[in-house]
Amino acid sequence: MQFMVTSRRRTEQYRDADFSRMVPAETLRVRQLYAEGVLQQIWHRADGLGACFVLEAKSLNAARGVVDSLPMAGAGLVEFTVLELKPYRGFCPGRF
Repeated sequence: MQFMVTSRRRTEQYRDADFSRMVPAETLRVRQLYAEGVLQQIWHRADGLGACFVLEAKSLNAARGVVDSLPMAGAGLVEFTVLELKPYRGFCPGRF
C-alpha cells in the first residue's frame, strides 16, 4: 500500500537552530528508507515549512511506524499527517 505523508515544522515552538541540528540525522534516515524502497518520493514544501513524501507500507500502522522512525518526529519538531492512497478509478473503471 502507498501512503502520502505531509509534514509541518512546528516553527511556533522551535527555532531554526533546533531544526538545523537534526538535519544530518534526518537526511541519513531518509536515505536509508529510500535505499530500502520504503520511501519512494520526497519533496520540500515550497513554503519552507516541511516536506511531503510517498512511502510503501503494509498498513497504516506500519506507515506511522516509518514516520515515527524519523529523528525530527522523535524529537517532536515536526507534525505529520499520513494518508492512505488508493488507485485512481478513472484508468480502470469498475475494477476498484
